[in-house]
Amino acid sequence: MSKGTVLVTGASGYIAGFAIRDLIAAGWTVRGTIRSLARADELRARLGATAETLSLFAADLMSDDGWADASRGADYVLHIASPLPAKAPKSDDELIVPAREGALRALRHARDAGVKRLVMTSSTAAICYGMDGERRVFTEADWTDPSHPDTYPYVRSKVIAERAARDFMAREGGALEFCTINPGAVLGPVMGRDYSASVEIVLKLLSGAVPGSPRIGFPIVDVRDIADAHIRAMTTPDLNGERFLCAGEFLWMGEIARLLREELGAGARRAPTRQLPDLLVRVVALFDAEIRGVLTELGKQRICDASHARDRLGWTPRPARATITDCGRSLIVHVIVKP
Repeated sequence: MSKGTVLVTGASGYIAGFAIRDLIAAGWTVRGTIRSLARADELRARLGATAETLSLFAADLMSDDGWADASRGADYVLHIASPLPAKAPKSDDELIVPAREGALRALRHARDAGVKRLVMTSSTAAICYGMDGERRVFTEADWTDPSHPDTYPYVRSKVIAERAARDFMAREGGALEFCTINPGAVLGPVMGRDYSASVEIVLKLLSGAVPGSPRIGFPIVDVRDIADAHIRAMTTPDLNGERFLCAGEFLWMGEIARLLREELGAGARRAPTRQLPDLLVRVVALFDAEIRGVLTELGKQRICDASHARDRLGWTPRPARATITDCGRSLIVHVIVKP
């Protein structure tokens, strides 16, 4: 017998794929939204699902079409869908508008359908940025200031979308319960070419796309652990309004490169061995919009305290070394990068 029905938005995405697999394995009836049903068979094959175990609905963050049908009869919603462009956006609105409007659309339809709880994927970007100083320990009590000069479009989109969602819930959420998962850089094994932008970090290091490691770092978390956190937040009682910072060890790119060389041997022979001086990175940024967009990250160490997720959800993330190693190995196995 099914435990109930869960709608997972952005079903073709990296985190969503692992959440869907875990939900099906645990006995839930699972639905997913994707932008085009033309990819339905491909997605089900990748996830090891069937039309019986995974119902798919065409729905877009910027349109109401399909959302009512997808939400109707669902007990829970995992709102994981979020815009993430392949290259630097031309304006903030390319990210902010669909992130904000998509969150509000998912909340409205969940409320109207009588859904019990919606768990939204936010980010450490909504917590750890827009503040002065080089080092600080962050908790769920912190909020990014989107007007601060060290933010960029992706960061601003995450904090604005989460603020909008919480404001909506305070005004008109009705009986719907709501909480957020705020992950760090999501790495780990990939199922194919639908992976997060964070995986590009490992991909670029393994492929030799960067001659050295800039002094940029990330709080690492495993995609399998983030999927688990979503499901725990979905079912744990009395979480309405909660926020869970789910990020582990902070590693600089140079440390990630070294770890890959240690664990993968010849498979990581192209991973850089030297650190790029900040001045050189700034010069390169004059000609590269992608690098220019993250210049404010140079030298910023953001330490995340995940004790609330551990205590409240019983969440235990795996070590960053295992996450990064599994990420690199799977990129090689799927021939996304050639050793």
